[in-house]
Amino acid sequence: MAEELDNNLEQVTAVTADYGEEQIQVLEGLEAVRKRPGMYIGSTDARGLHHLVYEIVDNSVDEALAGYCTQINVTINPDGSVTVMDNGRGFPVGLHPKMGRPAVEVCLTVLHAGGKFGGGGYKVSGGLHGVGASVVNALSSHFTVTVYQNGKIYQQEYERGKYLYDLKVIGETERTGTTIQFWPDIKSDENPEGIFEVGVQYEYDTLRNRLREMAFLNKGVRIIFRDERGEEPKENDFCYEGGLREFVKYLNRHKQVLFPEPIYTEGIKDGILVEMAMQYNDSYAENVYTFANNIATPDGGTHLAGFNTAVTRAINDYGRRYKILKDNEPNLKGEDVRESLTAIVSIKMEDPQFESQTKSKLGSGQVRGVVDSLVSEELSTYMEENPTVAKAIVSRCVDAQRAREAARKAREATRRKTVLESASLPGKLADCSERDPSKCEIFMVEGDSAGGSAKGGRDSKTQAILPLRGKILNVEKVRLDRALENAEIRAMITAFGCGFGDQFDESKLRYHRIVCMTDADVDGAHIRILLLTFFYRFMRPLVEKGYVYAAMPPLYKVTKGKTSRYVYDDDELNRVLDEIGRNPKPDIQRYKGLGEMSAQQLWDTTMNPETRMMMQITPQDAMEADQLFTLLMGDDVEPRKQFIQENSDLVKDLDV
Repeated sequence: MAEELDNNLEQVTAVTADYGEEQIQVLEGLEAVRKRPGMYIGSTDARGLHHLVYEIVDNSVDEALAGYCTQINVTINPDGSVTVMDNGRGFPVGLHPKMGRPAVEVCLTVLHAGGKFGGGGYKVSGGLHGVGASVVNALSSHFTVTVYQNGKIYQQEYERGKYLYDLKVIGETERTGTTIQFWPDIKSDENPEGIFEVGVQYEYDTLRNRLREMAFLNKGVRIIFRDERGEEPKENDFCYEGGLREFVKYLNRHKQVLFPEPIYTEGIKDGILVEMAMQYNDSYAENVYTFANNIATPDGGTHLAGFNTAVTRAINDYGRRYKILKDNEPNLKGEDVRESLTAIVSIKMEDPQFESQTKSKLGSGQVRGVVDSLVSEELSTYMEENPTVAKAIVSRCVDAQRAREAARKAREATRRKTVLESASLPGKLADCSERDPSKCEIFMVEGDSAGGSAKGGRDSKTQAILPLRGKILNVEKVRLDRALENAEIRAMITAFGCGFGDQFDESKLRYHRIVCMTDADVDGAHIRILLLTFFYRFMRPLVEKGYVYAAMPPLYKVTKGKTSRYVYDDDELNRVLDEIGRNPKPDIQRYKGLGEMSAQQLWDTTMNPETRMMMQITPQDAMEADQLFTLLMGDDVEPRKQFIQENSDLVKDLDV
């Protein structure tokens, strides 16, 4: 079986050994890239900036998929440039037969020129299907490519996509591979024609998480990431021989698992390579992530549909066969078998079809049956061979089914109550008069005192106030039916109007800004994270689509003479004191709670759209968001303690 799999893998991922200039096909030029960069990298903010790195790394990973690259080095340099070096075959350097220019130059200066367009260069590839390197070149103020090939070192430099000199030999070498260094074209006073927004820069954590993910998805490939900015360079060395097995273990590292080793399968059918790993844990969240040719597909697609069908059928079949599911009980639904499940489904194939330009959903029809078949066979075999684990899985799924039924009854009871009552909104809600959700915002406020100030200071046309009593339930540790027993959670669900869980309906959302307005102290921060945990676990689209905000109330009021200023952190306080002078000493009022402010003060500082500061809450990375909520709100104390110690420098003047 192993030998057959190796042979099949070779069929899928093999690249013709004579990959050269004749495999490079040319489709069009680069003119549109600088004019409309968003079409190619999504945006010109930090997200687009990081995308440049991913595109170059994807080229190196494609070499790894082809079997010609084992190590990729990614470095953020002190000057803000990025260097990506691999030990693959190197860009072809011979003359392109149609263009009459070196093939490496064609790849880097012509859009849709690459080895991924039917020229026999690659069977499997990620990235932008051959446009990635040229797009990065076009959006870089400077770009240098160095190719190690045929015993020689070749080099060429570019500015904003145009080469500065012909490809030249600069030395000799015994290695092969490609090194690319690029300087993103960032706007500034000196460079008003730049592409990326003023001040954007690379975030170490963002790149580290993505590169770790790439290493998990391509077992055995070593990715070394180094950040040389700052006094102390940071470095991570990622290499996972276990691939997706280790990926799932990593995602479950702060959770108690139902069985120690993930269920794993890898196989090929109809030219499609499928790799899957899954493991149940003690949480109540579903975390199934899918990839196609290393591209994350957050909206799922045919590979996810095949996986869901296979898991649901295999667990139901086992439960019926061994009488764990009683004759009078209905079959388990997909949501029942996926509760508390962490899984990764990765497929690799030639020319995958996506349902959108962003490639967030896989549409290749044949994938569904292939994934269904391979996963179903593996899971059924595993359960037969591991009856103790199998019974624990089915029992957990049955518990989830019963909890879902209890939640359904609670939901129906709420609906019946709504029909009988004249007013369906919570009694303590001070609603706004505007009915256009895009103009409305609701403030979640702790306690009657702060709620009173907020109600008195608000703009009643567009701002609603919902006071909450104390700390809401920590939903990280409970199922939906338990969460619905909490009065504060029911009040929020009713006020928002959009439903929750699998019945969430964005079109019925009554407010397009949901604001957590809590005190600027430890208790306030705890209440805010409890609210965010509830939103993320049961109403995740609210967070993913940018409807959730955190208010930023001031910490201090500084008064000197007849002049008063509100200050939001200690650094700003020191700047203000230096600015206004410390003699005579100004009066400094430290706010310990929103309730200490008058209605007018709360409006001026925290609620007035013209003067307030507000932070939008969005998960840049769904996996990292899940990990953070588990870390902060789960049962495992030691990792949380370590996290707090590592981030203690972010907290100043803490009131406990």
